[in-house]
Amino acid sequence: MERTFVMVKPDGVHRAFVGQVITRFETKGLKLVGLKMLKIPKEMAEEHYGEHVGKPFYEKLLSYITSGPVVAMVLEGKDAVNQSRRLIGATDPKKAEPGTIRGDFGLELGRNIVHGSDSTASAKREIAIFFREEELVDHRRLDEEWLYED
Repeated sequence: MERTFVMVKPDGVHRAFVGQVITRFETKGLKLVGLKMLKIPKEMAEEHYGEHVGKPFYEKLLSYITSGPVVAMVLEGKDAVNQSRRLIGATDPKKAEPGTIRGDFGLELGRNIVHGSDSTASAKREIAIFFREEELVDHRRLDEEWLYED
């Protein structure tokens, strides 16, 4: 099983989409193994978005992601990174397909509801930023035998 990191951003929290976002992942069959609400400190935001240092939008991104509460989660399942990326949709909500989280709820590139890891390496790095190992709960969904073939 693979793990991925997903975060409902301040716009998603303020617009009350947290429950709907979590439901989409769980309905797909991804298992929630970590969940917390927090207001991201600037240092954590800088670590999370370190790959964007020096880009024109970097400071605005830091300001936005630290402006309000977020909901961070770790999801687990077969091909979890790719499965979650498909549910999230294109980064720009104007290009996201209907039926995706961003396609259904997002309007602006800078207010696109959620962040999702784009690779297994990114997922490991991002999970470690937001969660201690003991905060993640290993468990088995009762319907797993119906979700996955051997």
